[in-house]
Amino acid sequence: QVQLVESGGGLVQPGGSLRLSCAASGFTVSNYYMSWVRQAPGKGLEWVSALTGGGATHYADSVKGRFTISRDNAKRTLYLQMDNLKPEDTAIYYCNLDQFWGQGTQVTVSS
Repeated sequence: QVQLVESGGGLVQPGGSLRLSCAASGFTVSNYYMSWVRQAPGKGLEWVSALTGGGATHYADSVKGRFTISRDNAKRTLYLQMDNLKPEDTAIYYCNLDQFWGQGTQVTVSS
């Protein structure tokens, strides 16, 4: 059974950093294309970043150069390192694999 559990969100000041984690179970993370998707208050879902099974990374223009996606195969965990955070990064961040979603973790960037 596939399960995704996000953690690591919180309140941070502009310019700060957070690292999100997505603990996966029921499948081998290294074999699959996995993504981070976010939803800002009152807005729709926005794709943020993806990591392919082969290790290629992809980023939305809005986060390129500030966010880094990675995974630890042994820990079955996907990460999103977020640096130089901006208020517009405020959102619920979800981990995604095909039709499977985590519960999300709230990130708030505010002074």
